[in-house]
Amino acid sequence: MNFDIFAFILDNLKAAGAIGGYVSISIIGFSLISFASKKRSNNVVNRIGPKRIHPIIGSFLGAIPGCGGTIVVASLYKNKKISFGGLVASFISTLGEGSFVLLGASNEANVLGNLKAYLVITIFGLIAGVFIGYLLDFLGLRAISEHDDKKHLKDLNFQNKKNSVLDVFIEKLGFYAIIVMAIFLAPGSIMALWGGEIDIISGLTYWFSIGLTVICIVYHLVSRLINYHHCSSDNNTLKKMAIHAILDVAMVVTYVFIGLFFANYVIDVIVGPTTFDSWMTASAHIVILLSALIGVTPGCGGMIAVAVAFITIPNFPMSALIAAAIATSGDGIFPLLAENRKEGLYVSIIGLFIALVVGYIALWLGF
Repeated sequence: MNFDIFAFILDNLKAAGAIGGYVSISIIGFSLISFASKKRSNNVVNRIGPKRIHPIIGSFLGAIPGCGGTIVVASLYKNKKISFGGLVASFISTLGEGSFVLLGASNEANVLGNLKAYLVITIFGLIAGVFIGYLLDFLGLRAISEHDDKKHLKDLNFQNKKNSVLDVFIEKLGFYAIIVMAIFLAPGSIMALWGGEIDIISGLTYWFSIGLTVICIVYHLVSRLINYHHCSSDNNTLKKMAIHAILDVAMVVTYVFIGLFFANYVIDVIVGPTTFDSWMTASAHIVILLSALIGVTPGCGGMIAVAVAFITIPNFPMSALIAAAIATSGDGIFPLLAENRKEGLYVSIIGLFIALVVGYIALWLGF
């Protein structure tokens, strides 16, 4: 096999940048709404509705096509505005970017069949998300671990330290570069989720996508190097809010690239397309297990692979697609993992367990 590592890296940088344009809309848009709401309420930040409906709110936000909903919920959770049950509900109900594989038109796909599959797995995800969310909140699990508060105190204490050149990069050069690239890529990124593009600027889009991923990786690494962080309670100006949003964008895009790189390398290079297809045509019981394990991998790469298998492999079981959809946390898992790896792992384990249970129930029901 003739494997071109340079082309492979560029392809994954480009794919991460395309997703980054969409992610930027979600994160920056939500930050602007939160900032405006905070100003109207005289800087008093409350929960998003009463806690008793958080699992419903989380589940419906997660069901929004793409990863924007889970990224927003992860941000809400980090800022103590939504319960742990609401957080898990959103991850259970999301399909991530896999939703666009099913919603998008394709020469290989049965469009009506795809829409039916999308509706079925969305209903399964919403019901499972709400049920599990309420169960977790009933058990009284904390929304934020105690050591998170200590981390924020450490970040606040570090604000007095200055690294002039790197601070300029975070607050000006890198900050404005990411905003400009994200604005340029936003329309094309939305079209790319359905496999389309703006032909007249396709060449520029390719290199801007790569550039956005690269600058986000550098921005994230620099912010971690100097421990640069604007705590949410300190986001009392539009500029501080915007920097906080761009820090989140850079972090998500960085982890999206890492997730895509490893998922694509495992499936395309280590396993190989032929072997992967053979796995996906095995016994339905085995396919459900494999689909859930593939779906639970961080990011959207695993879910996209299972969704593509569903539309291209004859008689692929719907129950396996349901299992993958429930197991996946989409790109929203990355902010959670960055804040608290143990909590992110805990959420992923819960999602995998529920995915297997619901997947086998769906198989028993004839899906």
